[in-house]
Amino acid sequence: MASAPAKPYCCSSLNPAASAALPRRAALSPFPAAKPRRLSHGLSAAVAAANPSHPRAAAVRACLAAAPRRPEYVPDRIDDPNYVRIFDTTLRDGEQSPGATMTSAEKLVVARQLARLGVDIIEAGFPASSPDDLDAVRSIAIEVGNTPVGDDGHVPVICGLSRCNKRDIDAAWEAVRHARKPRIHTFIATSEIHMQHKLRKTPDQVVAIAKEMVAYARSLGCPDVEFSPEDAGRSNREFLYHILEEVIKAGATTLNIPDTVGYTLPHEFGKLIADIKANTPGIENAIISTHCQNDLGLASANTLAGADAGARQLEVTINGIGERAGNASLEEVVMAIKCRRELLDGLYTGINSQHITMTSKMVQEHSGLHVQPHKAIVGANAFAHESGIHQDGMLKFKGTYEIISPDDIGLTRANEFGIVLGKLSGRHAVRTKLVELGYEINDKEFEDFFKRYKEVAEKKKRVTDEDIEALLSDEIFQPKVIWSLGDVQATCGTLGLSTATVKLIGLDGEEKIGCSVGTGPVDAAYKAIDQIIQIPTVLKEYGMTSVTEGIDAIATTRVLITRDVTGDEHSASGYSSRSFSGSGAAMDVVVSSVRAYLSALNKMSSFIGAVNASSEAQESISVKTSE
Repeated sequence: MASAPAKPYCCSSLNPAASAALPRRAALSPFPAAKPRRLSHGLSAAVAAANPSHPRAAAVRACLAAAPRRPEYVPDRIDDPNYVRIFDTTLRDGEQSPGATMTSAEKLVVARQLARLGVDIIEAGFPASSPDDLDAVRSIAIEVGNTPVGDDGHVPVICGLSRCNKRDIDAAWEAVRHARKPRIHTFIATSEIHMQHKLRKTPDQVVAIAKEMVAYARSLGCPDVEFSPEDAGRSNREFLYHILEEVIKAGATTLNIPDTVGYTLPHEFGKLIADIKANTPGIENAIISTHCQNDLGLASANTLAGADAGARQLEVTINGIGERAGNASLEEVVMAIKCRRELLDGLYTGINSQHITMTSKMVQEHSGLHVQPHKAIVGANAFAHESGIHQDGMLKFKGTYEIISPDDIGLTRANEFGIVLGKLSGRHAVRTKLVELGYEINDKEFEDFFKRYKEVAEKKKRVTDEDIEALLSDEIFQPKVIWSLGDVQATCGTLGLSTATVKLIGLDGEEKIGCSVGTGPVDAAYKAIDQIIQIPTVLKEYGMTSVTEGIDAIATTRVLITRDVTGDEHSASGYSSRSFSGSGAAMDVVVSSVRAYLSALNKMSSFIGAVNASSEAQESISVKTSE
């Protein structure tokens, strides 16, 4: 009887011989999976052990034997020269994407997931930017920065960003000092164009500031200080070597080399890292890091070139989100290292790649930034094959057109229990499906979700995985609820004006009803909500997609709003230009739209409340001081 075609896992690409030949340190992620692990050769570890004579078993055993554990964390060195630290800045640089504002609660949820993913360092925010961000970073440091995860008890480093001034550094230290492994990341521009036009300082002044502030950060008791020469890609090489030498002497443990404007090509950036490694005195006492922007679409390629040239920390974001065109994508960089490690001299990371899909979806929902279908690794089409020639090849052997398996990133669609969910499915079956899809929610969250599930199941014959995930996003991955939807009724057509009546429920349980007319049912419903909440807003973006095919599909809506400050005397209070995203899901397009709008308004209301509370506290302190 013929054996089933092997699954083309990336254990080293599709070449069993290459896997067997890898040195011990060239390894897959050491974290165990929740179910029997299927490797690149289509065999689980259990099957390989039970069938030692299987033609691919030797390669599977070689892969498993080659997996080292994550080296013990020491700020200024890595005991295994082939280990690459993953520094995730989704919560800091990623949040700088327009409309990607996350609440403190959402940041904490994402940070927990980043820890499960296995990132080495979480840059949790820019504490000096606002009291709310300082509180968010502090919360992450207290909880995520002290909670072991995984079989190896991994605790990530919690990092806060600061400019090179004492106020910023004090705020960063106050936020991260509660973590078991705190880090301060400070930066100053070093390119001629930045020093001349932005800082208006001489190179000597910039060096003096950098030295002083790194030393100041260390003097606070922080054992781990990262320094970034902003716009290093366009900085003078000799000046770069000099300032890096000086900050190493001052106590910097990591030197981050940013391609701030995404200007360099891979061979240029690789040479920059190699030159820094070869020409900076004292470089053996620090870790070289990369931070590449994606303005020319080369962020991931530049990051890999940097790693190949000697960088041992890579700064990335989930889904590649970030300022302007974004950053190097964690999933692209990690899977490229995992898939082609034999060409990268056996480099490896501590990332548990089976958490990639879940993390990507969580960041999409909380940030409101959805990835394009053809996005590498996590896009909807990344593992889809429509061409007849491709389909023929896939049916004969998946390795013809897939270099990695969707299982390797936690994208599992096969139902191993044969369960098809519908209106008769009970809690056990639905719980089982959630676990199978990789979601962990508490009992209260499950009951809230199960109620929504039943409402949909009554209207659909079959509830798909995509439906489940859309409902989870709408019910669980939402901001703090200040206003919840009670009921909505809308009428529209060609015979008259569209009208809508909306009932909202406040935190105190009080019900309020608003009625309005509009150019359509959604416009009328939004105006009715505005009557109740009375926060003037501007709708910047509105989009709706169908989760699945068919007339009974669930609709997901995403909106982006800002506060309307026209004639507002408080427009300078800090939230006037900030954008807030919201998402909603329902089978009714009006209900889906209303849920999305409420989600964004809840974010805005929470932020306004935090800003007002901070202002009142500052006024109280000022009054007491004056007394």
